Amino acid sequence: MGARRVNRKANSRAGRGSQAIVVFWLVFFVVIVIVFMVNAETIQRNFNLFTTRLTTSPGTEEELLLLDDDQVDEPFIEVTIEPPRTNNNPVNNTERPSTANQTTESQQQTQSTTQTQQTNTQTQSTTQTQSTNQTQQQTTTQTQTSTQAQPVVQTRDRAIYFTQVNSDGQILQSRVVRRIPVSQSPMVDALNILLAGPTTEEVGRGIVNLIPQNTRVLTATIRGNTAYISFNEDFLFNRFGVEGYVAQLRQIVWTVTEFSNVNDVQILIEGRRMDYLGEGIWIGSPISRQSF
Repeated sequence: MGARRVNRKANSRAGRGSQAIVVFWLVFFVVIVIVFMVNAETIQRNFNLFTTRLTTSPGTEEELLLLDDDQVDEPFIEVTIEPPRTNNNPVNNTERPSTANQTTESQQQTQSTTQTQQTNTQTQSTTQTQSTNQTQQQTTTQTQTSTQAQPVVQTRDRAIYFTQVNSDGQILQSRVVRRIPVSQSPMVDALNILLAGPTTEEVGRGIVNLIPQNTRVLTATIRGNTAYISFNEDFLFNRFGVEGYVAQLRQIVWTVTEFSNVNDVQILIEGRRMDYLGEGIWIGSPISRQSF
């Protein structure tokens, strides 16, 4: 019984020792894992540095050894080992284009922009020139069309008689010539020119019109050699008295008898025949130049 108890105690102690060893190694492994995870970047950086030292030349290895403590704490920067340069120019042409190349590219871009602007300017100038030419052609065509559309107006000289008072106070007939368009009613045209009065230049020469203002020709016809002319009632009122009535009749008769087929004139008022005009001036029958 005593031996059994001794064995049991020995076995219990051995089991406890084995468990302690297992726990120790577990704790050790966990500690190692934690240390590795905490210092993973440092381990990786040192491993990379070690690998780099194995693969680089001695001169380059010296450069790597010059890194200070601050640089070691920073993230690892991969170093690219360049082959020795055969020329004296330390500039890498692939990374930094030369100033000459940049200048050439700038000149090319400037030339391209200038050519584009010149092309646009030439295009605009051509378009404006074409538009101007088209406008001029349209204007010329319209002018030609207007010229062709307007017929040539034929004119003819007509004698018109006004009144002129000379320095002695005598009332005389004053003959002027006007160019009047040819129409189907030349006598009416001549009478309307007479009623319109003399021009400014003719007034300057003392020529006046003694036919009452607002007088209008209503109708004008020719029967045989007699012209029947009807005036409105304004023809009856002449502010110059008897001499004014005589002068206005002479202006009418002499102007109308300028037509070769007219010998005398029958004066009508509103289409009616009247015997006298004003104070005893006979107009009940046709009047000729010899009536004065």
